[in-house]
Amino acid sequence: MEIGQKVRVRRLRDRTSQEVVKRLGKTGIIREFRVVDGSGLGIVVKFDDNFTTWFFEDELEVIG
Repeated sequence: MEIGQKVRVRRLRDRTSQEVVKRLGKTGIIREFRVVDGSGLGIVVKFDDNFTTWFFEDELEVIG
């Protein structure tokens, strides 16, 4: 995965925030990467409505 790629949210691990749940199946653009949990990699995704949040790599799939 690379910055600028289009991705789809394919699943969610543990988060239950309604704002994040609404993004399941939606597409967005990778904006940056960040270290999470001290060792994991988070992928920051921005959606068309300007909502931005991070996901683990296995929660996303690259499209087109």
